[in-house]
Amino acid sequence: MRTRSKPKTKTKKSKWLISSIIIILVLIIGASVYWGAGVLGSAGSFKKDPGESIINKENPEIVVEIPSWEGKERVNILLLGGDAREAEDNELARSDSMLVASIDPVTKQANLFSILRDTWTDIEGYGEGRINTAITLGGAPLAMKTIGDLLGLEIQYFVYTDFEGFKALVDSIGGVNFTVEKNMKYTDNADKNRYDIDLKAGYQLLDGDKALQYVRFRHDAMSDYTRTERQRNFIMTVAKEMQSTWNIINMKKILDSISPYIDTNMDVSDMLKLGQTGIGLNMGDTAQIPPFDYLREVNRGGAEVLSYTSKDDIHNYVQEVVTPKPDATDEPSDGTEATTPPTSLQ
Repeated sequence: MRTRSKPKTKTKKSKWLISSIIIILVLIIGASVYWGAGVLGSAGSFKKDPGESIINKENPEIVVEIPSWEGKERVNILLLGGDAREAEDNELARSDSMLVASIDPVTKQANLFSILRDTWTDIEGYGEGRINTAITLGGAPLAMKTIGDLLGLEIQYFVYTDFEGFKALVDSIGGVNFTVEKNMKYTDNADKNRYDIDLKAGYQLLDGDKALQYVRFRHDAMSDYTRTERQRNFIMTVAKEMQSTWNIINMKKILDSISPYIDTNMDVSDMLKLGQTGIGLNMGDTAQIPPFDYLREVNRGGAEVLSYTSKDDIHNYVQEVVTPKPDATDEPSDGTEATTPPTSLQ
């Protein structure tokens, strides 16, 4: 009998962390409530007009309806990271990283899912394909629909940035103190080696360039599996850093520095609603999709891709992750992770 994959559980050390993906918007925008029209104006520039969007086509072949959010039900935000180097002229780049923040405004719990980019799944109107190609076929709406169908969640919002936007965000907050768990080295011959990876193990200040190297590295035994975990961990660290008094004071400067690299379907009113939702938020479990127990490596068209047992398995797993867990009273005092038994799904 297959054992259900357990989502990553919280330790005492991580309980104070506010939600993740809100890193770029919810936490940032929450400060907008207190810092007036200048900050709101900067945040409003994230949403691009038709024809100026970084990733959305003006006339897509398939029109995907994006679900609305009324403010009381669960809200899901897709964070897309793109590598524009992979795109040909006038084409969109595949999404290099995909994460979903799922937030329950009632329980004040946020969960973070990272999606393996080589997952082979259904793409509405185009048959089957790698999940990271959905954005190239129908922009963010089709990516939201494809990933939402896989997770069994309605995704109402997206935030997109590329390599340079990620670097600008980290640099704008003065870098992030972070522990690199091992030496990381990789030579990338594209763009005159601009994106080579060369990091030493240890606790250190990562500027935008080094932070990008860290979240991109996947040249080890577990490849994209460990990379998605690194991305989740780093995003939560940045989310905490965004709450510092200094960064809140400098919020307008931060927003202005990243605006050229950001695209989203949120307008200012959406951001304010999310900002209010973000107050008092607690970080729940984080997880990889598909989880290991449901993962299958298969060959499609001569290429190795990742499949999964069934969408029902994925949907049930996601619901298990987002179901609030009672606070553990017997957590280990040595900082190790406590295990949470699987929750029965009704």
